[in-house]
Amino acid sequence: QVQLVESGGGLVQAGGSLRLSCAASGRIIYNMAWFRQAPGKQRESCAAISWSGGNTYYADSVKGRFTISRDNAKNTVYLQMNSLKPEDTAVYYCAAVTTLGPLRIGAHDYHYWGQGTQVTVSS
Repeated sequence: QVQLVESGGGLVQAGGSLRLSCAASGRIIYNMAWFRQAPGKQRESCAAISWSGGNTYYADSVKGRFTISRDNAKNTVYLQMNSLKPEDTAVYYCAAVTTLGPLRIGAHDYHYWGQGTQVTVSS
């Protein structure tokens, strides 16, 4: 069984920064991703990273502001969020797969999910 535990969410003013962490345990984790869901909206992918870290994906809405990275020795993935905007307000979820394969960005492609962490950006 895989457990994903997110941390690092909170309240920040527009233009500020936050760093989210997602620690995995239970099995080897391959591709990992961050998704977010704002009230009344569908869950959307923000960023994804391959097992080696050599392949990454960013949604257009966060490109240039967010950076995804990972530390395989710690089985942890990070999301550095800079220049935050009120529209970034959402619950952020990390997701993972335990099978090796191409990097994918659909929510249905990920088998394991964290409980979510709230990010609120005030204007």
